[in-house]
Amino acid sequence: MRAPAVSSLVERELRVFVKIWHASAFSAFGMPVLFLVAMGVGLGGLVDDRPGAAAGLSYLHFVTPGLMVAASVQQAAGESLWPVLGGIKWDGRYVAMVASPLTPVDVFAGVLAWIAIRVAASTVAFLLVATVLGGVVSPWGVLALPATVLCSLAFAAPTSAFSITQENEVPFAMIMRLGVLPLFLFSGTFFPVSNLPGALQPLAWLSPLWHGVELARHATTGDAHWADLAHLAILLAWVTGGWLWGLRTFPRRLTP
Repeated sequence: MRAPAVSSLVERELRVFVKIWHASAFSAFGMPVLFLVAMGVGLGGLVDDRPGAAAGLSYLHFVTPGLMVAASVQQAAGESLWPVLGGIKWDGRYVAMVASPLTPVDVFAGVLAWIAIRVAASTVAFLLVATVLGGVVSPWGVLALPATVLCSLAFAAPTSAFSITQENEVPFAMIMRLGVLPLFLFSGTFFPVSNLPGALQPLAWLSPLWHGVELARHATTGDAHWADLAHLAILLAWVTGGWLWGLRTFPRRLTP
């Protein structure tokens, strides 16, 4: 992997994105904000005002980091499925890239770098809106940005490594419906995983999304824990595993 090569790939993606940004702006930013208003402010008001509600963290403060990380993970998953397969099967841009001095590893690194930039931009916008709405109560909330990007890469790295091996997009819908969406619902986004049945809680703990949500929530509420080191280590392990996998699959698929 060479930094100048990766930066050239990111520049290419940026030039394309500038022309088509409006097509993905609502799904990447608008929908998460609507979820925040509906779930955090609307539903949160009912939760917090119900008789017998416990004092402490409001539902808006609880759900804000969960929605932010979950939306970013969905964005990263989408960017690492169909676009990656398209680069080898439909528009052939990856084939053209490796016909130049760029290597397959440069392409893989460029894919992940661009996903990280897209996620970071969406997360910054979400954090600003969430702060205005009162969903971020601590100045340490800025640390939710790297936590969100890292969690997104924990999905994007292995998913990209898998996508480049496929011949068609058939498995992708299953990944989104049976993988990403259930994680969105059962990884501490809307309620603590301790509320799940005991047999399901260990499955939630295996989810990288839960670790990312916990890191972001501890940042936005200013409530750090020693367990955050474990969350960080697990997310780094997911990224590393995906990276090592991609170092095999991208060269295998893109080398003539």
